[in-house]
Amino acid sequence: MRRLGELEAEIMDRLWRWNRPATVREIVDDINEQRNIAYTTVMTVTNILFHKGWLLRGMEGRAWRYTPVRSREAYSALLMEDALGASEDRPAALVQFVENMSADEVAALRTALRSVGRRPKP
Repeated sequence: MRRLGELEAEIMDRLWRWNRPATVREIVDDINEQRNIAYTTVMTVTNILFHKGWLLRGMEGRAWRYTPVRSREAYSALLMEDALGASEDRPAALVQFVENMSADEVAALRTALRSVGRRPKP
């Protein structure tokens, strides 16, 4: 999986934070509070994200409203899976990853592993 580009990530970040469908106009207006960007640029990139399968869209009036298909956490998990796939020795890569975690992150990982272990197998 390819990492999101800079503007793709900016758009997705807003949609994840807002946790509601949004129009291109809303996204552009929010980005323009930090930097100037053209409406057509955001419209093009949002359309690309839709065609890549990152966004759903529904017509409301005369405007599309976009909503993420996956959560920010699911995106992070895909990035981690992709990073692990780059290693010839996944267990060694996992050890390196865990060694760099804080105590709180290790505790969260233990909790997550226990939770996954309790789920019924499909």
